[in-house]
Amino acid sequence: MDQAKLNQLKQFIEQCKSSPSILSDPSLSFFRDYIESLGGKLPLSAYDTGDYKAKSHVVDESDDEIGDVENDANTKETVEEEEEPEIVESDVELDESDIMEPDNNEPQEMGDPSVEVTEESRDASQESKTQAMEAISEGKLEDAIEHLTKAILLNPKSAIMYATRASVYIKMKKPNAAIRDATAALEINPDSAKGYKTRGIARAMLGQWEAATKDLHLASKLDYDEEISVVLKKVEPNAHRIDEHHRKYDRLRKEREDRKIERERQRRKAAAQAAYEKAKKQEESSSSRRAGGFPGEMPGGFPGGMPGGFPGGMPGGFPGGMPGMGGMPGGMPGMGGMPGGMPGMGGMPGGMPGGMDYSKILSDPELMAAFKDPDVMAALQDVMKNPANLAKHQANPKVAPIIAKMMGKFAGNK
Repeated sequence: MDQAKLNQLKQFIEQCKSSPSILSDPSLSFFRDYIESLGGKLPLSAYDTGDYKAKSHVVDESDDEIGDVENDANTKETVEEEEEPEIVESDVELDESDIMEPDNNEPQEMGDPSVEVTEESRDASQESKTQAMEAISEGKLEDAIEHLTKAILLNPKSAIMYATRASVYIKMKKPNAAIRDATAALEINPDSAKGYKTRGIARAMLGQWEAATKDLHLASKLDYDEEISVVLKKVEPNAHRIDEHHRKYDRLRKEREDRKIERERQRRKAAAQAAYEKAKKQEESSSSRRAGGFPGEMPGGFPGGMPGGFPGGMPGGFPGGMPGMGGMPGGMPGMGGMPGGMPGMGGMPGGMPGGMDYSKILSDPELMAAFKDPDVMAALQDVMKNPANLAKHQANPKVAPIIAKMMGKFAGNK
């Protein structure tokens, strides 16, 4: 094959992989059929030729919390669900040259199975059958039916009488009557080869290919003859075409159901994802509007959110005092090491300046992480309530370093 054409074919295949919808082009239907004939499966987009009706399922996002039309529109998830048309079975091409119109005459007279059969009636029945066989040999089929009907009434428990009359009805081109007699014979004797044979031939005359094939195969197993083989050669090809047709459409229906289940799974997945995104955005919006926005959600935020205010002086406050109490004039003299090893700090004259830059605390990852620890926050609140409680927290390895670092920030040290 020409190398240039091979390269073009390779490029086409790559395009199909990246965008299967290319195959939805009606002119490429032969290529889709070829892929399916090899057992391949194509995505739904490869069949989207406009026959399917798309329906959108929108997961609504409430804008009560967000209050922004653009943001609300961006958070909506759309799931497209395709409604596939119902599968309509095509006609099967069959050889129906030998089919005849059904006989719709009144059902023939049948025997009463409850009648007691005596030896005399059995002999008389056999005599009527003999007369019927003579009439058949002379081509007098109506007379044969009369003799066989008499034989059946005398001995309604004889399967062979019904099967013989069924064979005469076949000669008379009355398949429905033959089927009734053959079925009666099989009810009396389920192993009647003649019953299966005559019913199979009658069903073939009516175009009941699958049922005819089944009956003829059973007859052949019980008592094979050439006539059965001849009829089977005409019947089996049609039966096989019908069987292949049924299997094809059973497969198509299963694949359609599988696609429906997959679309529902995708819809549920998309709905769950949309719900998650909605909750996430609402949480982000709520967090951004909290007063102070300090991690840990302390009442009133930070600063000023903890009892005693932070900043906002504490009686006896940190060295040098803090705004809120106005500081202690002249500051406090330097404090010696606190019990637990807190180093002493010199006083800050005039107290702590009111223009303290709290970004130094908020930008410190270690402090921000510590503020999320409930033990650390409880200790800080305890100190705010009563600065004298600072001493009891100096032995806590989680709390002491944080307090020391915060004091260093307020003192203006890194």
